[in-house]
Amino acid sequence: MQLTPQDKVDDYTARGWWGDLTLDDWLQRNRREVPDRIALVDPANRTDLDGRPPRRLTWAQLGEEVDRVGAALLDCGLSKDDILTYQLPNIADTVILALAASRIGLIISPVAMPYRRHELTHVADTVRPRAIVTLATFAGFDHAAMALDVARDRDCRVLVTGGNAVEGTIDLDAHIAIADPARAAAYHDAQPMRPAEVFTIFWTSGTEARPKGVPRDQNQWIVNGQMVAEAADIGDAEVLLNPFPLINIGSFGLVTPWLMKQGTLVLHHPFDLQLFLRQIVEERVNYTIAAPAILTALLKAPGLLDSMDLSSLRAIGSGSAPLSPFMIEGFAERYGIEVCNIYGSNEGASLFSDARSMPDHSERARYFPRMGVEGVDWPDSVSNAMIQTRLVDLETETDITEAGKPGELRFQGAATFGGYWNNRETTANAFDAQGFYRTGDLFEIAGDGPVPRFYRFVGRCKEIIVRGGVNISPAEIDDLLAGHPAIREAAVVGLPDERMGERMCAAVVPVDGQQLDLATITDWLEQRGLARFKLPEQLVLLDALPRNAMNKVPRRELRELILDRPA
Repeated sequence: MQLTPQDKVDDYTARGWWGDLTLDDWLQRNRREVPDRIALVDPANRTDLDGRPPRRLTWAQLGEEVDRVGAALLDCGLSKDDILTYQLPNIADTVILALAASRIGLIISPVAMPYRRHELTHVADTVRPRAIVTLATFAGFDHAAMALDVARDRDCRVLVTGGNAVEGTIDLDAHIAIADPARAAAYHDAQPMRPAEVFTIFWTSGTEARPKGVPRDQNQWIVNGQMVAEAADIGDAEVLLNPFPLINIGSFGLVTPWLMKQGTLVLHHPFDLQLFLRQIVEERVNYTIAAPAILTALLKAPGLLDSMDLSSLRAIGSGSAPLSPFMIEGFAERYGIEVCNIYGSNEGASLFSDARSMPDHSERARYFPRMGVEGVDWPDSVSNAMIQTRLVDLETETDITEAGKPGELRFQGAATFGGYWNNRETTANAFDAQGFYRTGDLFEIAGDGPVPRFYRFVGRCKEIIVRGGVNISPAEIDDLLAGHPAIREAAVVGLPDERMGERMCAAVVPVDGQQLDLATITDWLEQRGLARFKLPEQLVLLDALPRNAMNKVPRRELRELILDRPA
């Protein structure tokens, strides 16, 4: 399924930005060229996750398994351009499933394990998947039952992996056991996925009430792999540790350079600091990613890292919140590990401040390269060649070229998506008149010289709450709280938190005479199928919410009101 206009494909191909490769081409090359090299390593604690022993697969074994799973999906009735949603932990089977989908031309639209009926129903209604792949149960929750409930009355089947497939579901493992791998290869040869076709639909949140589907095609993922490999200086056959679920560009962004560089991908789930460090040491990891708060906490834990052999670890990617010079300097000076400052989104708006482009540690914490701007030269950068950025005054829509004046950062180019899935109105608002994607984030130009070379992050135009690196739409929670019988009106805001970046606070005006507490509200939201990570962690009772002239709740004013209240 191709969504990108052909004239754009032709233009970017002529420029050399896009080509004729797909992720499957890289996989097939790797199984031919380095068949005996270890390619994929399960979490060391996999037995605790789903009762199965952890696996280590060579590229030859991985290629065989991808073909076998691809054939099993065909046997289950899926075909090219069908959408496949999966809700799976970060295990080898998830990577294999994603690569099998690429092999036979499916579009994947994964969701997080904590998602419940509320979120999964929205995904199903938006992308209309032909199948949902999940475990029967995980961490005490019945995922198969939830998937069956969502799939009911929709043209969607539920495929269960990991055993215990219940009535009404399809036992995917049974189909994999008898599948003929040659069928997937033959199917691919007959109708291969083309580079310009959509491969993923990931989910993002903004100021709108519900998550939005972000389609990305194979070309965009190839470019992403090149950019990440450059920023992290990933070399051939290096070992990459992925501690996050394969559901967004941050985590899937490790899959592409892994394939590109014929390396080893080590998986981790759920995040456990001691196990994470143990994997770095035992697997001789060269590059990984981690939240800023985790990295800062590691440096502040007396002697914790000093007792470990971290000599293999060259670099760590981090983002989703501003980084501190203390943290970047600490890892470089104490352990010789460079931290790469990453700004990015599922839409493909990405900047990388790394050791090559920003050798000064203090500058790397505060600044990003001002990429794709005329007169600003980053001659050895893949990103600079394939993206364009501009800084725009939100009131006048004019370009900002002087330092120190905040404006909205906007992107276009080879890595940027073309529009939200099945959402024309939101797509129209997401791009400006010149075709640049509106990030909703405020930056300012920084640096010396007649043409300053850096951007500095200032804040967010949009109102998303970023809790532990995960975006949460406040409007989505507002809408649910509006249905509570004891609440007159409510709005949620993010409050600063040293460990998580932000925590959610619900500001509530109760119906006269009603008594409310935090537990009552969170229990009520859970009963409506809201994921636990979206639940408010603080409650403030007010007589009224602040309103502006348009009768909207100004969240910045509300946040200041809450922060100014006596402790």
